[in-house]
Amino acid sequence: MSSHSPHGQSSLRTVQVLGGGNAGSSAHVRSLAAGLVARGVRVTVCAPGEADDTYDFTGAGAAHVHVPRSSDPGSVAALRAACTDADLVHAHGLHASFRAVLALSGRRTPLIVTWHNGAHAEGARAHLLRLLERRVARTATVVLGTTSDLVDRARRTGARDARLAAVALPRPRRTEGIEGIEESERPSSKLRAELGAIGRPLFTAVGSLDGHRGHDLLLDAARVWRGLDPVPLVVVVGEGSQRAELQRRIEDEELPVRLLGRRDDVSELLAAADLALLPGGEESRSVLAQEALHARVPLVAALTGGIRELVGDAAELVPPHEPGAFAAAAVRLLEDPERAEHLRDLGTRQAAGWPTEDETVAQVLSVYDELTQPQPMI
Repeated sequence: MSSHSPHGQSSLRTVQVLGGGNAGSSAHVRSLAAGLVARGVRVTVCAPGEADDTYDFTGAGAAHVHVPRSSDPGSVAALRAACTDADLVHAHGLHASFRAVLALSGRRTPLIVTWHNGAHAEGARAHLLRLLERRVARTATVVLGTTSDLVDRARRTGARDARLAAVALPRPRRTEGIEGIEESERPSSKLRAELGAIGRPLFTAVGSLDGHRGHDLLLDAARVWRGLDPVPLVVVVGEGSQRAELQRRIEDEELPVRLLGRRDDVSELLAAADLALLPGGEESRSVLAQEALHARVPLVAALTGGIRELVGDAAELVPPHEPGAFAAAAVRLLEDPERAEHLRDLGTRQAAGWPTEDETVAQVLSVYDELTQPQPMI
């Protein structure tokens, strides 16, 4: 795939638009920027400043322009200025895509949008999101969906060209040289001791503490696990509007759950766990699910979003909104080590079939070239 214009012209210039949303889309943009820069593409990432602080787009070789998440005229004007002379614009997520639509109004710049997740809202806001989806889908040159459900949704909404996207989860650096360390000195053992999970199972969940993430179901399940011996410890990584409400329930019902807030050692927390838990949410390519399979940690997940397409048979999948079924699935895995080991092996094979970062960049670059290279005369 080519990233250069013919006859010595300057290399392709792209603008990546990110709303500072979920970890999956932010990590994807960082990985994509690094891969494109390595192939000679000039990349500008338009995102809130805190997103660059976290994901270091500039460290990947991209330019960064601070654009707030809002769609007010000032933010749209800043984005429009950043897109001047861009060969194409690639926006990630519904809200970032809508800002890109506004910023490119009246211009012929190709717009690619990637839908990483299905937008979620209730009440009047749900109607607004449907309107935004329709506007974005009908305006974009190409819509890339991370699951077949999202591709179908884009087509139903009016997309002219909707395709399945290859999206890799960038792999974190793993600690090397720990094979000779005594078990008590391993990072996972120290972490379990810090959490108070010595001699008892450790369950790990990761996700913002918002209503659609399924944390109420998780606490309902914890009421069942409270009767086990030993009692598992459930740790939840994330922050959000539900934190105070969830904490009250944990204290009032004496649930074996700890809300850890934001952490920078999520991979280590997951690797130390006996089970990974995904009680809900509409994240189409769940970062937690991918990390769990890579780390060979058995996963219990509610059957929502694109989870079946992502993990196949390599997880215990239960109907959504059924805390009893969710709790029972976790208990079965604790009581059946052979089943847990089988899921670990299935997870390793499933993860091996996911796209690599190089494959992801190659697919995106082929779309870029298709939209920007001159078409041959017939």
